[in-house]
Amino acid sequence: MTDKTDKTGTTDTTDTTGTTTKTPATAPADAKRTTQLRALALIGGLATVASTFLSWTYTTEFPGDLTVYGYPGGLQLLTLTAGVLIALFALSALGIKGLVWLIPTGSTKALQLLALGAFATTWFTVIAIAVELGGLVNLDPGGFVAAVVTVIPVVAAHLLPDDTRQARRPKELPSWAEILIIVAAFALGLFVFTYGIDTEYAELFTGYLLTVGFTATALFKAGLIARINGLTAKYRLIAVSAAFVAAAAFPFTQSTDQFTLIAVNILIFATVALGLNIVVGLAGLLDLGYVAFLGVGAYTAALVSGTTASVFDVHFPFWAAVLTGAVVSLIFGVLIGAPTLRLRGDYLAIVTLGFGEIFRIAVGNLDGVSGPRITNGPNGVPNIPDLSFFGYNFGESHTVLGFELGAYANYYLLMLLAMILVVVVFSRAGDSRIGRAWVAIREDETAATAMGINGFRVKLIAFALGATLAGLAGTVQAHVQHTVVPEMYVFAGPVPPNSAFLLAAVILGGMGTITGPLIGASLLYLIPAKLQFLQDYQLLGFGIALILLMRFRPEGLIANRRAQLQFHETDQLDVPDDTTGAGAGVAKAGA
Repeated sequence: MTDKTDKTGTTDTTDTTGTTTKTPATAPADAKRTTQLRALALIGGLATVASTFLSWTYTTEFPGDLTVYGYPGGLQLLTLTAGVLIALFALSALGIKGLVWLIPTGSTKALQLLALGAFATTWFTVIAIAVELGGLVNLDPGGFVAAVVTVIPVVAAHLLPDDTRQARRPKELPSWAEILIIVAAFALGLFVFTYGIDTEYAELFTGYLLTVGFTATALFKAGLIARINGLTAKYRLIAVSAAFVAAAAFPFTQSTDQFTLIAVNILIFATVALGLNIVVGLAGLLDLGYVAFLGVGAYTAALVSGTTASVFDVHFPFWAAVLTGAVVSLIFGVLIGAPTLRLRGDYLAIVTLGFGEIFRIAVGNLDGVSGPRITNGPNGVPNIPDLSFFGYNFGESHTVLGFELGAYANYYLLMLLAMILVVVVFSRAGDSRIGRAWVAIREDETAATAMGINGFRVKLIAFALGATLAGLAGTVQAHVQHTVVPEMYVFAGPVPPNSAFLLAAVILGGMGTITGPLIGASLLYLIPAKLQFLQDYQLLGFGIALILLMRFRPEGLIANRRAQLQFHETDQLDVPDDTTGAGAGVAKAGA
């Protein structure tokens, strides 16, 4: 037997039969180096945490009061959170008992992303202090210390070898423990969302986006999100109930209606995006005028709800106004879809864009001068009264379980029920026979037609259903805004929802999914609402974001299985098979 070490660091071992095998010659040395780098990342994470207890600036002019020693505040809390996460994942990478469950598919990529998150948040804060206060002289030594120590985990993590692996079947836990994990996950999600929507200044919200963005990506890479998704699939009813309770608890965490109004508008935007997801995500119909159906529902509800500006002397109750708005939107969907849905691709997109503009111009001209007096033209329909349902006035404050709910909190809970209805319709329709026909039309209409699917009828049903759901959301929007004007329903504008932002929300979140458009709509509404200076450049910013998304994650933030296989088939084949089956499913779900 002979041994020979080559330049690649492997040893060729030849036995008496002439068989040569390669074994790593430096495996112990590499393992020691990896352990040292993980320990260095741990030290960097702890140092990052310690730096937040120092003063970063000597003046309180920078928001958040970063002048106190021993008490982190403002953006320091975000850096503190990132540092704690770095330390936890570094300990799990070192094999500390009880923490290995954090990294079912590996620790290196998660550590890299968490380190970048801490670095980006800290350096953004330091640069913001210098820019807003007029130079680096406004930094205390603690600010420089924080900027330096956040570099340590970045360097250590990026020198680590990639340890990505296939997730194995997790250890079986008692049912009560798995349910507790689901509840804790949704409670944490509620806390994170509430913290973000309650941020009071742009600098803190920007740091929040950086921290949450890098952390969420790190959890995906570590396989932790996929493992939690596996639990929610196992206990679907409990997961849905926990999600509803977490969402319903949001208004009880607010002391004023300032941020509840933002949450209401997010729900309206997300509900309409889900309706568009039926048309675009399932049926594959590019609709560029979808916001017009939202306007149809809003104008219909406004005109029949008893406002003094209405030409119709009627005052429908809440349920009748909602049904009227939804039915009128359905009729418009059929009237527009019947003559146009025989078109395909770009031609259909142009026609729907034209319909959206026709609607906006038409309601702007129905003022009694350019046309019949119905919508009051560009002045819109003002003074829309608040909803009243079985004596419950949505415009008044009410005390529930000892908490005072304002007007927007009432509308939030109502819109939450409407969104749940839309989610049920979407999920049931997507899993039904007609849903499978939509997918077939989306993938290849010619082949679907050859297999006996009536393409025109199937597309018309999708168009009509999407219009109905948009009209349903529009009826609530009219009462929340107390007025409707033509400028609210344009193709693209500074304030969502509009057709461009609705389409962007569906694409950004992930077409054909339920969670994707909800996340996409939340981001596209919350970011402009919090970062007012972006309103003049948001179309440019979102255009760049969509270009980057199409380059690096074309299936969207939350993709279905079909999209994952379509865009990442090579990646799927590169992953070794898992003989356990369940572990393979969890790993692929988190890809």
